[in-house]
Amino acid sequence: MSLPPTARRLIPCVTVAALALSACSSLTPAREPVRGQATAGGVAGGGGGPKADPSGGPSVAVSTAPPSPSALTADAYRTELEQAGEPVRQALRKLAAAGGLDGLDGRVRKAAGAVDQAVTRLQVLAPPPEVAAQHGAYLGALRTFGGALHDAVEGVRAQETCTGPSVLTKLDKGGELSVMKDAAAALTGYPADVVSVKAAKQQNRRLSNGRILRSYESRTGRGSLKVDNGGAYDAVVVVLRGKKRVVSFYVRKKGKATISGIRDGKYKVYYATGTDWDAKRKAFTRSCDFTQFGKTVPYKTTYSGAYIRWNNWTITLHSVKGGTVASKPVKPGDFPK
Repeated sequence: MSLPPTARRLIPCVTVAALALSACSSLTPAREPVRGQATAGGVAGGGGGPKADPSGGPSVAVSTAPPSPSALTADAYRTELEQAGEPVRQALRKLAAAGGLDGLDGRVRKAAGAVDQAVTRLQVLAPPPEVAAQHGAYLGALRTFGGALHDAVEGVRAQETCTGPSVLTKLDKGGELSVMKDAAAALTGYPADVVSVKAAKQQNRRLSNGRILRSYESRTGRGSLKVDNGGAYDAVVVVLRGKKRVVSFYVRKKGKATISGIRDGKYKVYYATGTDWDAKRKAFTRSCDFTQFGKTVPYKTTYSGAYIRWNNWTITLHSVKGGTVASKPVKPGDFPK
């Protein structure tokens, strides 16, 4: 086949997303291409080349594609589905049991990896012909489900979702769980359902303002601690004397709460903020944050004649004009519960 004299050789280019975009350009050959009839000949290998036409015509190369895999029997396909799906079911059960943010991203990554491995295993199979279409739809649902789990890792790292159940709730709200279950149900008679846990609907659970979650000792002191939560999220405050937990209590957003009976000593104050308090897991399920008040709070009772003096402290969980104490963020695993 002849080539026009203005032919150009195009050099393929891969555009990489970065701070700038690379561009493709065409290059002109150093000299004009050779005109005339293009021919090819020769034999490659031992008898595997083009077959000669007995009539004397040009040789024709015959290519052979690898044979398609034979369709699996129903029992064999059932076994493949079970073996591919069981790691996913186990990973989702562990995810559903995760009670807090500490280590949660690792559990989500393991679940996503299990789904990816299931896709890799199942996509090379030839299912029984009667479920070929359903198999294709099932693979598509698995890929979508795996992608949603990978995206969920970022949500956990950003502390937008803070418990295992809240990750599943988000997947349910986005529709990925229902699509996965519908695709599995379409494979009637086969163990395709990998979602073995139930996702709860999104909630906004709150405790009453000032509610004491737990008191670890009798509070017989004279001091008091007032907490002013002017922030946008509810908070759970945990008070420690040394390394010993003393009391934990709930303060709603825009609310104030006072704990009395604080004994003498030096105290550290931690607080977790967020949305939707899961009392069973002792954690906010969404928009969670963990902080330590940036100063030790001392309490001391003194007696002078007929007078008794003690300390009452007020701390704020939000920024205030003229404030002198900066709070410090803490890792989820370092927050006392």
